[in-house]
Amino acid sequence: MDRIIRVDWAELFIPTHSVAEMIVRGTLMYLALFVILRFVMKRQAGTIGIADILVIVVIADAAQNAFSREYQSVTEGVVLVLTIVFWDFVIDWTAYRFPAFGKLMEPPPLPLVKDGRIVRRNLRQELMTVEELKSQLRKQGVEDIGEVRNAFMESDGQITAVPRDKSQRGRKEDDGPPGA
Repeated sequence: MDRIIRVDWAELFIPTHSVAEMIVRGTLMYLALFVILRFVMKRQAGTIGIADILVIVVIADAAQNAFSREYQSVTEGVVLVLTIVFWDFVIDWTAYRFPAFGKLMEPPPLPLVKDGRIVRRNLRQELMTVEELKSQLRKQGVEDIGEVRNAFMESDGQITAVPRDKSQRGRKEDDGPPGA
C-alpha cells in the first residue's frame, strides 16, 4: 500500500541531466528544425506559420518526455519547453525588430502566374502541377488562368491571385516555351 501513495520528491524535481546541456540541446534542435522547415517544407505549412507548427510539435515531444519519465524529473521537461519557447520568442522579436532578419525568416511571395501566363519554373521549384495551381485558383473563383494578372505562393503556403482588369480578361493562358 505504501508503494501506491509514496512520492519520491527528489526524483520528481531534481534533474538527472545537466540543465545547461538541456538548454543547448533544445536550442540546437529548435534552430535545426526551424531551418529545415523554413527552406524545405514551406508549401506544406498551410495557414499556420512554420514557427508555430515547430513550437507545437517540439513542445509536445519535450513535454511527453517529462510525462513518461524519459527524463527523471519534471524540471528537465520544463527547462526544455521553456528553452523552446524562449527561442521562438527571440526569433519572432528579432524578425519584428530587424526587418532584414524578418525577410530572411519569411520567404518572399513566389510568382506562379504573371500576366495570365504560368511561370512553370516556379511551379517545378515547388513541385506543383498545373492542375494543382488551377485547383487552388478555382477555390478563389478563378476559372481561367487568363483572368489572373498575377498569382503568388505566399510564405505560409497559400496561393493568392490578383485578377486582371475587366478590360483585359478573356485573354487565354499562354504557357510559353518549355522551361519558361
